[in-house]
Amino acid sequence: MPCEGCMERDNKSTDATMEFLLLGFSELLCLRVLLFLIFLIIHLVTLAGNVMIFMAVVMEPSRPPMLFFLCQLSVIELCYTLVIVPKALLSLIVVDGSTISFIGCAAQMHFFVALGGAECFLLAAMSYDRYVAICQPLHYVAVMSEELCLRLAVACCLGGFAVALGLTVAVFRLPFCQSHRINHFFCDVPAVLHLACTQSYTPELPLLAACVLLLLLPLLLILTSYVCIAAALLHVTSSVGRGKAFSTCVSHLAITFLHYGCATFMYIRPKSSYSPARDKMVSLVYTNITPLLYPLIYSLKNKEIRGALRKMLRRKKIAQLN
Repeated sequence: MPCEGCMERDNKSTDATMEFLLLGFSELLCLRVLLFLIFLIIHLVTLAGNVMIFMAVVMEPSRPPMLFFLCQLSVIELCYTLVIVPKALLSLIVVDGSTISFIGCAAQMHFFVALGGAECFLLAAMSYDRYVAICQPLHYVAVMSEELCLRLAVACCLGGFAVALGLTVAVFRLPFCQSHRINHFFCDVPAVLHLACTQSYTPELPLLAACVLLLLLPLLLILTSYVCIAAALLHVTSSVGRGKAFSTCVSHLAITFLHYGCATFMYIRPKSSYSPARDKMVSLVYTNITPLLYPLIYSLKNKEIRGALRKMLRRKKIAQLN
């Protein structure tokens, strides 16, 4: 039921001229410079780490499936941070918050959800890769062919973008109240839904459906893969064999816990529990810290990535000497 003071949605003029005001961290006036420098350094380190992994994998002549998926993950993280962080940095520079157009806000939300969803599906594909490697090692090369990996990569991206498009259209068709002040540093779904002039839970249904498709479904696939892996490891008597199998999964498990922990807290809850200050801090970790940790986790825990990085640095050193 629309609330009093809702804005009339005139498709001829309103959407073209309408703007939202991203308040960002306007309440932290004394910490603006410090936060800007911290976020800028984190952003640059994140970009450098993901670019290094991407270049190392691209320069590797023979790419096993895990390296292929890690390369796609690095590309997703690069795009993910570029969609969110520059606007967040701008909100720290502008004292009264930064404005974003109706179309710009919708585009930012769409790409944010699409890239996050593609990452969820990609984590499920990576868990299937680990399942085949541990439970069917003799058939690994035949099953995880280059064609299958490419199909899985395309399906992950298309699935994320399709669900994100439906969610974005559903959110931005809602009537918004006259206050267009988004108490956030980007157009996150709960923050925009908080402006909707509705008193029912109907607007939350598209978000719930998106959570089922982008979070719950891939999580069930990941859990199924690891249940099968755990069952297979019960039949392995060698502690060395179990340790080797676990080492191939630990980096993927760490990133899965990071990604799903923050995403579940942010989106699987009712609109009534929305808290701008708390959500901004969790989003800060979700959009800045976790993308920084991904390259570190994989470069430290994955021997294939370590080998590819060493080869890339060795080639660079030889080229400098020549």
